[in-house]
Amino acid sequence: MLALTLSESFTPILFQLGIGGIGGFLIGYALRKVIKIALILGVVVFSLIFLAYTNVINVDYSGLSETASSLVNAINPALNLFTPLLAHIPFIASLIFGLMIGFRRE
Repeated sequence: MLALTLSESFTPILFQLGIGGIGGFLIGYALRKVIKIALILGVVVFSLIFLAYTNVINVDYSGLSETASSLVNAINPALNLFTPLLAHIPFIASLIFGLMIGFRRE
């Protein structure tokens, strides 16, 4: 008769929780740094929009539209990668918990 001990059944779950928590912490910490950079870039972009609105600079809107559509087309296939992640709920839960801790870490 095949009998699993308590440690054999919890080891894979603990491994997923540990890796997910550590990964979430690192992603949260990095995300906090990326948000700071994105805020700076946002200020620059809004400054350029203001300069274009006041006719200080000229903007090629057709080129901007083509670049934005190619960016959306490049990102779209990456969204299909998230469906297999639903099978790994403990990993995702610990990743989110670690992400929150890493994001709050100064």
